[in-house]
Amino acid sequence: MSENIISRILKPGVRGKIWRTFIVIIIITFGLSMIDGSSYYDKSADYLEGKFGISLPRVEPIPFKLGLDLQGGTHLVYKADMSLIDDGDAGAALEGVRDVIERRVNVFGVSEPVVQTNISGGEHRIIVELAGITDVNEAIQQIGETPLLEFKEEETEIRELTEEEKVQIEAENAVAKEKAEEALSKIKDGSDFIEISKEYSTDENIKIAGGNLDYVTNLDDQRTVSLVENLEVGAYTEELIDAPSAYEIYKLEDKKEKTNPFDENDVEKEVKASHLLLCHNEVAGCEDGLSKDEAYTKIKEIKETATPSNFVSLVKEYTTEPGGADREGTLGWFSKGMMVTPFEDTVFPQEVGTISFVVETQFGYHLIYKEDERTTFEYKVSVVKINKTTELDIIGPQAEWRNTELTGKNLERATVSFNPSDNSPEVSLEFDSEGTDLFADITERNIGKPVAIFLDAYPISIPTVNERIPSGRAVISGSFNVVDAKLLAQRLNAGALPVPIELISQQTVGPSLGKISLMESLKAGLAGLILVAIFMILYYRLSGVLAVFSLTIYGILVLAIFKLWPVTLTLSGMAGFILSIGMAVDANVLIFERLKEELRRGNPYNLALDEAFKKAWPSIRDGNVSTLITCFILIQFSTSVVKGFAITLGLGVTMSMLTAVVVTKNFSKILDTEFFGKRPWLFGGRQLTNKK
Repeated sequence: MSENIISRILKPGVRGKIWRTFIVIIIITFGLSMIDGSSYYDKSADYLEGKFGISLPRVEPIPFKLGLDLQGGTHLVYKADMSLIDDGDAGAALEGVRDVIERRVNVFGVSEPVVQTNISGGEHRIIVELAGITDVNEAIQQIGETPLLEFKEEETEIRELTEEEKVQIEAENAVAKEKAEEALSKIKDGSDFIEISKEYSTDENIKIAGGNLDYVTNLDDQRTVSLVENLEVGAYTEELIDAPSAYEIYKLEDKKEKTNPFDENDVEKEVKASHLLLCHNEVAGCEDGLSKDEAYTKIKEIKETATPSNFVSLVKEYTTEPGGADREGTLGWFSKGMMVTPFEDTVFPQEVGTISFVVETQFGYHLIYKEDERTTFEYKVSVVKINKTTELDIIGPQAEWRNTELTGKNLERATVSFNPSDNSPEVSLEFDSEGTDLFADITERNIGKPVAIFLDAYPISIPTVNERIPSGRAVISGSFNVVDAKLLAQRLNAGALPVPIELISQQTVGPSLGKISLMESLKAGLAGLILVAIFMILYYRLSGVLAVFSLTIYGILVLAIFKLWPVTLTLSGMAGFILSIGMAVDANVLIFERLKEELRRGNPYNLALDEAFKKAWPSIRDGNVSTLITCFILIQFSTSVVKGFAITLGLGVTMSMLTAVVVTKNFSKILDTEFFGKRPWLFGGRQLTNKK
């Protein structure tokens, strides 16, 4: 019996193959639907776990990648003036400017900005798309600035305070101390601490907050907690706190146990522990040389001999943690959320004074010695803070680099070259006559020292000078590959070549408008799908029902591809997707019309079905292939807006052919039974009559 079942699974008959394909389609559809609705699935899993204790695996949510017109943002088009650039340098110069703009755009923190170059009508253009940008004018101002290339040398002079400045600091700090003592005196006389903080604090943030630092824990601010933890609630520090940058007075307003924000009965704990770590060759950066099995065997052997009294010596002898032996494996105090999950799950329930079992994390295998445990307290603290005058206030931060007179205007060009001795990539620099003299002086002053090259105030290269270079030709060598060398040359040229850019087009879409557009598009797509489904069911009856199922799978498949690829969805892209739904229906219409014709000729269902697919396929193929050719042309030769339409339409058409010839055909073959064979009217054929 069992042999028959296995044989039927491995070598199914015709009907078995149909059902096997059906099951595969359902499994794939289920998997893709979890990608499409991952957030809903995870919420359902969370509910089941919280309500019934049923734990299900979670799915990493993959959001749709929305274009500028759907999530809001700014679309800027710049024209690059290449009139002063040789034709042979135009491409590199434009790429250099693009790189500069891209790095400037990154400062805005925009998610996935788009910076593209384009040649249109003989004009060199740079297209910038900034999704979610709030200050468009600032973005335009920063993007449009001419790149600034500077050569800097190390700042070796350390600024010292003059005698006058030292006297000034002492005098000002004496006044600050006198003011702080006056504040403390008023507090001791019963004045309100908050009002005193508002009146005397010179730190603006503290003055505005009325001295309130809110609740802090030992892990948040160890120094502040150490100053107030022994005070009674309502008490303040009786002596003035002489900190390096201020005179301070602290008051403990409240003290309480810290609890889980989702469960007031769950008091949080802090743990003090040390650990012994053995990494293995599957851990990135591990140089121990042990395989994973060897590391596990070794740490099991260490565990058998480990006791609290010899744990430190075992750590010094065996741990592979960088610096772990010097620190004797100690981790200090930590709370939940500060360690990786397997580590925390072990150490928090562990008994104090014990050594854990072997714990595996992404860093290797651990043995954990739990030294102590304490309740986490929160301290509500107020402060009066009178700032001192410090050396930094007078001198300011010491600059690491000092400007020279050599700038991008003196750099003729930067090119990628190759070292003749080992053929390694280098970057060659050529200066004009003025730059030649300046560079010779700089290199003479800095032999054996670094000289930094800054572009827009960011260092892009810090080579070391080997010798004085009087020729105006220099080479930056190092561990470059060709890509790195090309990028550096582009950046140098971006600051050297005169390529002004002019804003010629600006389009801004507000986030609310983008959201409205998205919702309206989704409503249009859903309404279209429902109307098509109703039409198909009414006109083609049972075949229409099959088409609706097939279209549903088609939709799930295409949306999953949009997420996984990912495809940037714009309004035009949504239009392409919705249009492809119509074309997917069109394929089903062709098939079911042929099926009706064959059934009305009196052919049995199985033969009619085969003939229907055979006769409909050339029309489906030719129609869709001509559409795909059009999409290919649009993708190759059109702008980004039209490209989005062509990509989604092309994907949709391709998937529609797949679902038509695989899914719809499989579903139709499942209905190839005696019951449905006697009822062709369910598929649009005539009712069979008994012939006399």
